[in-house]
Amino acid sequence: MMSKTEFEAEKPVDRVAAVKSKGSAPAYFSCWDIHAYYGESYIVQGVSFDIHEGEVIALLGRNGAGKTSTLRTIARMDDPALTHGEIWLDHQPLHNMKSYDAAQKGVALVPEDRRIISGLTVEENLQLAQIEPPIGWSIERIYEHFPRLAERRSQMGTTLSGGEQQMLAVARALARDIKLLLLDEPYEGLAPVIVHEIASIVDNIKRQGITTIIVEQNAVAALRLADRALILDMGNIVFDGTAQEVLDNEELRHEYLAI
Repeated sequence: MMSKTEFEAEKPVDRVAAVKSKGSAPAYFSCWDIHAYYGESYIVQGVSFDIHEGEVIALLGRNGAGKTSTLRTIARMDDPALTHGEIWLDHQPLHNMKSYDAAQKGVALVPEDRRIISGLTVEENLQLAQIEPPIGWSIERIYEHFPRLAERRSQMGTTLSGGEQQMLAVARALARDIKLLLLDEPYEGLAPVIVHEIASIVDNIKRQGITTIIVEQNAVAALRLADRALILDMGNIVFDGTAQEVLDNEELRHEYLAI
């Protein structure tokens, strides 16, 4: 694996310009040749892709391929650290921002561990995510789409079941004015019947026209929701095509997804 020092010494000066030359302007969302590190470990190794507004992307790959790192880089988290490349959302540059600035621009990351705030009820978790005046989904609209949460609005968020906490984490993201929803392993640790319920919620979000990237080990479930699939291998995109192409290509699934 190339070290950070080696990459900095070898990267071509016009690498980003070469990617940009494929299109004159960023799409609704664009990554242009992004590279990111955890310390000296080179994790994201030149990822580039575009997303149309309202499109749902399944970002797939084996464990360690760089999926979560790519999501965290897009959300502008401190780890991994972006060292090169550009990230654009709705013609706004994100690559020089901190995570809280990217969040204000409409990026919402729902992490694998959900991060429900202890000591707060379901409704208080939702209210905390909203800004004044509310410009995201109202609490009432959230409850229409998440009736289970409406039933448990006065229950402490951390006492919910795993599936209900996942619902709350997604709903909390929607309570803000978001343009890009990043879902990291939304089905992790959930029973099949709950996976089906969460999938229905994500499908509903898709119908609302919210641009979404799903990272998920349950590749088949993610592909059934997605319009398009990106497959990562060793920090690079090795496939960019329709979700149906991946479902129909047994050799591709076996080589890169082990399914």
